[in-house]
Amino acid sequence: MSVLTNKIDFALIFSVKNANPNGDPLNGNRPRTDYDGFGEVSDVCIKRKIRDRLQDAGESIFVQSDEKKTDSMPSLKVRAESSEYGLGKDAFNVKKTTAEEAARLANQKWIDVRSFGQLFAFKSENKDGVSIPIRGPVSVQSAFSVEPVSITSTQITKSVSGEGDGSKKSSDTMGMKHRVDNGIYVVFGGMTPQLADRTGFSDEDADKIKSILPKLFEGDASSARPEGSMAVKKVIWWRHSSKSGQYSSAKVHGSLKVTTDGNYKIEHLEGLKPEEIDGF
Repeated sequence: MSVLTNKIDFALIFSVKNANPNGDPLNGNRPRTDYDGFGEVSDVCIKRKIRDRLQDAGESIFVQSDEKKTDSMPSLKVRAESSEYGLGKDAFNVKKTTAEEAARLANQKWIDVRSFGQLFAFKSENKDGVSIPIRGPVSVQSAFSVEPVSITSTQITKSVSGEGDGSKKSSDTMGMKHRVDNGIYVVFGGMTPQLADRTGFSDEDADKIKSILPKLFEGDASSARPEGSMAVKKVIWWRHSSKSGQYSSAKVHGSLKVTTDGNYKIEHLEGLKPEEIDGF
């Protein structure tokens, strides 16, 4: 399995209809927007979904969400030091394992670590600290809508007894639910061979991420994002002919123009023809 041989850029066009794609906890969980009213989905949220789809596909994931854990590990530290699900405690003992060797083992074990990187910063039982930074070759930007989004807020109530024996009706609990009525979003990302050399991220790993992007929102339903309310319309995949690439990522990403109805045009770049993949 060879490390990534060519620079890769990619883009994802997806639709949102009557859903909250990424609530902002500092703003009453309203859908994220920038100061101009354009909808936003954070890069952390996008990477969470990539991890979840890779995990669904059977890949070993270090940063697992609580609702999708495939082991009983209560924290990242416990998972990392687990002899069954991680690397064992000796891997993070500076007296027994070098930081370079621990990083190599972590990259080998977990696809999200060798993709996105990870900071292992733990304290051991004897109070010695360990800090192992890993910089990953896969970068993902925040997604933004192609035009300002309209947000609808609805007041909701709970009229059932959540406590007690049920003999007394509890007061209705008031709350708010928010949604984006309709929006087309675009997210860009890239894969850098120079950093892949350090983590062992391979062409096969790149293909795994490529295979799950068209179905990024499948199996991701919730009350805020009902099934079918978010859908990938297109994945654009640019594979350069060299490690450094024929063009900068900024130029490649700028060649994609997306309209408000989800249609798009790609500016021709000599020697770099993108692969266009339909959503799942």
